[in-house]
Amino acid sequence: MVSERMKGLGTARSVIRELFEYGNIRAAEVGRENVFDFSIGNPSVPSPAAVNETAIRLLTEQPDLIHAYTSAQGAADARQRFASSLNRRFGANYAASRLYLTVGAAASLCCVLNGLTCPGDEFIVFAPYFPEYKVFIEGAGAKMVLIPAEIEAFQIDFDAFERALSPNTKGVLVNSPNNPSGTVYSKATLEQLAAILTRKSKEYGHPIYLISDEPYREITYAGFEVPWVPHIYRDTIVCYSFSKSLSLPGERIGYVLVPEEVADGDDVYAAVAGAGRSLGYVCAPSLFQQVTSMCCDMTADIKVYEENRNLLVTSLREMGYHVVEPGGAFYLFPRTLEPDDVAFSERAKKLDLLIVPGSGLGAPGHVRISYCVQTETIRRALPKFQALADSYK
Repeated sequence: MVSERMKGLGTARSVIRELFEYGNIRAAEVGRENVFDFSIGNPSVPSPAAVNETAIRLLTEQPDLIHAYTSAQGAADARQRFASSLNRRFGANYAASRLYLTVGAAASLCCVLNGLTCPGDEFIVFAPYFPEYKVFIEGAGAKMVLIPAEIEAFQIDFDAFERALSPNTKGVLVNSPNNPSGTVYSKATLEQLAAILTRKSKEYGHPIYLISDEPYREITYAGFEVPWVPHIYRDTIVCYSFSKSLSLPGERIGYVLVPEEVADGDDVYAAVAGAGRSLGYVCAPSLFQQVTSMCCDMTADIKVYEENRNLLVTSLREMGYHVVEPGGAFYLFPRTLEPDDVAFSERAKKLDLLIVPGSGLGAPGHVRISYCVQTETIRRALPKFQALADSYK
């Protein structure tokens, strides 16, 4: 006998991974260059040169130390560098002792959710959303409450949000810049969210934590700004990853920040650390604790993503697609040309054009286009998008 839930998770991939694996199979049949795979968010630009140079230097200078265990919560010097960087950038005064280094943002979220969850707890998520959130929340023993998408700008439907809040609400999860829409929550949106959470926390007699999932924080475009959420709402816990900002998805390195101002902050941090212990997320990869902490003020060259965004937004709109301009990340979330987004995605597959149906991301009638690919790939894919649009005329 095995866990039926775990067996299900192991045999049924997410909608994104299913399409990605289909792309690999199709590439073996017709050639990688003939498959236009916009399914997965794998950064297409290299890491800054300093990342590899730092790794090589550490491997050369510390061959007997660099692969050793660190403290469960991460090496003290690495955590101090991260704290110092955050303090410089955001005018804060965070202590290194409030950072817990993790195996990527997924581990950060799992540590926070498992650390916070008590029986009967609920966490609110705004559509469209990264589908693994549901897996993480339910895996922690909590219930996910989904707020439908506000499809005109992908900000927040506050009426629906207020109706969903209850005394069982332990936390709210936000992701800005957003996967899959690329939306950046405005300061006004976050201030309204904070005002509601402050009022409801007082009404319910317990804090409602705001979990800010920020792997795309550094990938923003001209005219858009990502507010620092802990400055807007006191009870914010930050989950971060260097997978996107430094183009290091395979190295699995990130952190949880529990600011000192957070209600019951000492207990929250201890619970995050305890969840890390329980889940086996202790001692994040030691080499990349050091590398990322020494390079944490750098980013990969995001100009490529902005060029890709501009090319796609302009071209798809000319073809008749409805597209909300993304302010960050590297995803586009246009409306489909028929109500059934799964059927739309299947029709695109016949053109070897791989785009993710929005139903699996909480927003039917849309598809996600991951444009972290070579710009030339997008140019060659444009006739496919045109052929797809023409097939509906």
